[in-house]
Amino acid sequence: MALLERVATLVRANLNDLVDKAEDPEKMIKQVILDMRNQLLQVKTQVAISIADQHVLEKKLVEAEENERQWMHRAELALDKKDDALARAAVERSMSYRTTAASFRQQVEDQRSQVDNLKSALLRLQQKMAEAESKSDMLLAQHRRARALGKATEASNAMGDSANAAAFDRMKSKVRRHEATAEAHADLGSSDDVNAKFAAMEKQEEIDRLLNEMKSKRNA
Repeated sequence: MALLERVATLVRANLNDLVDKAEDPEKMIKQVILDMRNQLLQVKTQVAISIADQHVLEKKLVEAEENERQWMHRAELALDKKDDALARAAVERSMSYRTTAASFRQQVEDQRSQVDNLKSALLRLQQKMAEAESKSDMLLAQHRRARALGKATEASNAMGDSANAAAFDRMKSKVRRHEATAEAHADLGSSDDVNAKFAAMEKQEEIDRLLNEMKSKRNA
């Protein structure tokens, strides 16, 4: 089935590899997400149609089996009435419905297999879709950072030795201030982590105390 082949291609696709090979990663990522959404909608629609077809076939199978039993019952009634010709005709009709039922039974099995395959494809595509959506923002951000760094490098190379030394000194001072600020935040974060660990430890001790009290009361 062409639809399942397209789904399999999307499922096998590695988003990181596609980004590396793409001339325009942002455009490629958006297109992959769009393709997945379209394929997801098509698979959902196909699953619903296939399930409906399965129900129709199952209903026809039940009807054929019921007709087979009904005509065999009629054959028995004809025999009770000593009407062999009518009984033979009823048996022939019953056999016809038996053949029809066998055909529907095979179709039902094939349809169930197709429905199972479609459901599996749908599940895989949903999982891949969730993975792609979670990665897309990160990959786009990485791509933009790399592009910005590239432009900054090009600008720096273009400036060469003609840049104003004072401007570089001011930039260096600013970077150092940012680094100092970042280190201060990191120290604060580390302190918060220590407090959090002690809080967690105290919580566990309180839990242990309450459990021990409960056990002592129950043992008493």
